[in-house]
Amino acid sequence: MEFEKELTATETNIPGLIVFDLPVHGDNRGWFKENWQKEKMTALGLPADFEPVQNNISFNAVRGVTRGIHAEPWDKFISVATGEVFGAWVDLRPGDSFGQVFTTRLDPSRAIYVPRGVGNSFQALEDGTAYTYLVNAHWSLEMKKTYTFVNLADPDLGIRWPIPLEESERSEADLHHPMLEEAKPMEPRRTMVTGANGQLGRAIRAYVEAHGLKGFEFTDIDEFDFSDPAAYEGIDWSLYGTIINAGAYTAVDKAETPEGRVLAWKANAEGPALLAQVAREHNLTLVHISSDYVFDGTAESHDETEPFAPLSVYGQSKAAGDIAVATAPKHYILRSSWVIGDGHNFVKTMMALSDRVSDPDDRLDQVTVVDDQIGRLTFTEDMARAVFFLLDSGAAYGTYDLTGAGDPVSWAAIAAEVFAQANGNAEQVKPISTADYFANATAPVAPRPAYSTLDLAKIEAAGFETANWRDSLHAYVQAAKEGK
Repeated sequence: MEFEKELTATETNIPGLIVFDLPVHGDNRGWFKENWQKEKMTALGLPADFEPVQNNISFNAVRGVTRGIHAEPWDKFISVATGEVFGAWVDLRPGDSFGQVFTTRLDPSRAIYVPRGVGNSFQALEDGTAYTYLVNAHWSLEMKKTYTFVNLADPDLGIRWPIPLEESERSEADLHHPMLEEAKPMEPRRTMVTGANGQLGRAIRAYVEAHGLKGFEFTDIDEFDFSDPAAYEGIDWSLYGTIINAGAYTAVDKAETPEGRVLAWKANAEGPALLAQVAREHNLTLVHISSDYVFDGTAESHDETEPFAPLSVYGQSKAAGDIAVATAPKHYILRSSWVIGDGHNFVKTMMALSDRVSDPDDRLDQVTVVDDQIGRLTFTEDMARAVFFLLDSGAAYGTYDLTGAGDPVSWAAIAAEVFAQANGNAEQVKPISTADYFANATAPVAPRPAYSTLDLAKIEAAGFETANWRDSLHAYVQAAKEGK
């Protein structure tokens, strides 16, 4: 081996597979090296979120022991304590690089970082070779079920083993692994979506199905109550890479009641805090949906840096949830307003009222809608697109505002648009102030922000193309009229 060289890193033809040349300091007594040094290696390309939790050693008694090719559901940092190996790695992740092969020799002066889903194999070139590796997940029976393999002797791989395989020591299992053409690609880490039956949850499911995405689990409160600590027991979080929290308590006025206040804080604050704890402990990416109600609405437009100033119990609980989620290093908070999707919502209500007004047998002559709350609609189809844009584009973690683009208007103006498109009776919408609208209310009424317009500059600068809310509204109304 070489002595006194500098720590360097070399990328390979397999994406994410990195070879490190390690400084080894030797004298008449032997040698010393820094086998693992996170700060230095991260600066050379090692993923910053690689956090080992276990160290394994494979001792190979005789020259010729050959192991593999195994792809496991974790990342590895492999090095040799003593001896030398010939290593061969095969990309078994789905995608364009599937089947790519890289080979090299490792001794105590060389190490390699192997990302999840890349098949690993080696052949001991000396008696007594000790092969050691750090991994960032603990072994479990459930994890083992996700392993994938390819045969060491597959001629399509073209691996030139220094010691012919027929002369090597191999396990019975390794002799019978499938050839590459039959090998199962490594499945991606799972993504859990909470609130699966809500408007956004359904939009995310539609996006996943339309794009053929794999590894998604959709849950709702009856399957996984993310606000209940006991619900987390028994879940092997090492199998997951992402949580998309589309669940929330959204009954704004009921949140002002004694019963609703408890439910709002449980779902909107305590639940996200538990999800953030899991994300921190297991290095997961957490996507969380926020609301314009975290602001008091005095500013005509709100950007991501504005301090929280919620007016209502709902807004306070959502702000608390945002603060908790921000403690997860890998988080996206997507802040929206005036959400419209598949389910009960303002636009559907206005369409039904427009039908009633146009019905000569109905006594409804006009509809009053508040005109002193200003904002823009957010369609769940666009929210789902934004969620996957943030996850797939490598956008910086943090908070992003997301609504439809276009001019901010009042609820009354939106109602008039809906009436016009539904039945051509926009003149039947009568504007009214919020105070007058709720003047005779008998149940608690939550205070609303006067201005709910969110600044879209940050997410647009990241590369996301926002849709104009008027175009989305027209398409939504037309689809609803056609029964789609």
